[in-house]
Amino acid sequence: MIGVAIPVPEPYGSQLQRTRAAYGDPLAGAIPTHITLMPPTEVAPGEIAAIEAHLLDVARSERPFRIRLRGSGTFRPVSPVVYVALAKGIGGCERVQAKVASGPLARPLPFPYHPHITVAHHLPDDVMDRAYKDMSSYRAEFEAWGFSLYEHGLDGVWRPQCDFVFGNGKRHSTFNG
Repeated sequence: MIGVAIPVPEPYGSQLQRTRAAYGDPLAGAIPTHITLMPPTEVAPGEIAAIEAHLLDVARSERPFRIRLRGSGTFRPVSPVVYVALAKGIGGCERVQAKVASGPLARPLPFPYHPHITVAHHLPDDVMDRAYKDMSSYRAEFEAWGFSLYEHGLDGVWRPQCDFVFGNGKRHSTFNG
């Protein structure tokens, strides 16, 4: 099982992960803070080389862009998610996501793409309401330098396996698949 996402840099990444944990989200420690480009996807180990080559091409075709986080949003009642919203960088995320979701990663998605950072998922309504209210004033800004390929471990933890840097390609790979 793999995923592709823009990692949220420090100090924001660990800050938002701690916030998610404080709401009691049991997945907080298993999912690094990110903006999804490709949701969890099952692939055969033999497909990894073609996927990495595809992602390398995508990264080389892009340039870094600014992301500004501002406020909260929710997908309720369709999906029990509260998230931090993007106020800047939506177009960049959409463009990169469309490229990622082509070639060997082309497949139908369960929902239309909407870049966001989850802070509460599948929690009681009162907790979701509190998260939505608490995060309404959240603000942060950073540069999206590229994206990472993640692997879902047997222990349930998502770990980055390979980084792809906009403009120049792959930074490092530790893929175990």
